[in-house]
Amino acid sequence: MMGVGRKPNTGQPAGVEPGDHAYMTMVARAKAMIPQLRDRAAKTEELRCLPPETERDLHDAGLFRIVQPKRVGGSELDYVSLLDCAEMLGRADASVAWNFANLASHHWMLGMFDQRAQDEVWDKDVNVLIASSFIFPAGRARKVAGGYRLRGNWPFSSGVASCEWNMLASVVSSDDEADGIEYRIFLVHKADYEIVDTWNAVGLRGTGSNDVEVKDAFVAEPMTVAVNDLAGGPTPGSEANPNALYALPVFSLFPYVLSGVALGNAQACLDDYVDIARYRVSTYNRAKLSDMQSTQIKIAEASAKIDAARLIMRSACIEAMADARQGYVPDVAAKTKSRRDGAFSVNLCTEAVSILFAASGARGLFTTGALQRQFRDAHAINSHLAFNFDAAGTNYGRVALGLPSENLTL
Repeated sequence: MMGVGRKPNTGQPAGVEPGDHAYMTMVARAKAMIPQLRDRAAKTEELRCLPPETERDLHDAGLFRIVQPKRVGGSELDYVSLLDCAEMLGRADASVAWNFANLASHHWMLGMFDQRAQDEVWDKDVNVLIASSFIFPAGRARKVAGGYRLRGNWPFSSGVASCEWNMLASVVSSDDEADGIEYRIFLVHKADYEIVDTWNAVGLRGTGSNDVEVKDAFVAEPMTVAVNDLAGGPTPGSEANPNALYALPVFSLFPYVLSGVALGNAQACLDDYVDIARYRVSTYNRAKLSDMQSTQIKIAEASAKIDAARLIMRSACIEAMADARQGYVPDVAAKTKSRRDGAFSVNLCTEAVSILFAASGARGLFTTGALQRQFRDAHAINSHLAFNFDAAGTNYGRVALGLPSENLTL
């Protein structure tokens, strides 16, 4: 099904450079995977991680490398491609889309590290997967000669079992409190951390988002990057990767790494509901659901929320690339707006799924079929801090009122 309320995709998508066949190819490849990924969804949940064949399919399609620098064979597509491909995969299985978006985005972030870090990773394997956990208080680092000593226990490292490296966020402690707090990201090889199997979750079950523990590791200076260097504009990796893609403000755009997952999951839920409602009759009075005004209204309400969410998400990504190409770095007010809109748009998707789940009646109670998984996954996605509207909205309101931002990553 094309998708309720959506026009046929016969032209160039908004925000994509004319003739960008690489973008069109990658979105088409993601879309082509939908049937087989839906067929594997139950297996993915049972395994609590991506099946090897799914991971292989993503590699073979080149999807993990869509925002990797061209100089190492990546596609180096605009940032919106990450969202659009995640939406397509999310229409099949949110767990697959979640791991795709997470792991692909780390090629983008590595492009902002010192080139020595890039070479250390990509010279050995350009297809290597990199996990992450950007929970800064989970780690403690201290400066030593040539680098840092790092320790900590980080939760929610999605897809970590498939990865050779991990980007772990930490607070850097100092003997002198006057130095203030520094947030830094550390690129750590799997030999220096232990995976702790904790991922038994109600939603996004197939993401394998386990904990990782570092007891005491040395991380060389070039294998780290300060959060302040990722705030927009030139980065330590800019000389090697001058594309505006690698000058984007990472943490103000952070919600859009994953928001396409919520969008695809919600669109699939809507499409499935409409397909069923077209021919289903009520168990109690044999009335056709398609003739019921309540059914029609729920479809309209859910589709409006999903379409609005898509517009917000894509506009944010497209505008960010346009700003970066002009050398413009958004101020704190613009960054808090980006975080606000990222959370709000995902909340819209969650609301749409909840509307459709409730409208489906007892059908949604069965553990078989896609609906219950779409409902669980929608709420699991929404639980991510990046999509907590209370947090994003509070910070936006603070800055709008002339108070300092409480988000130290912006």
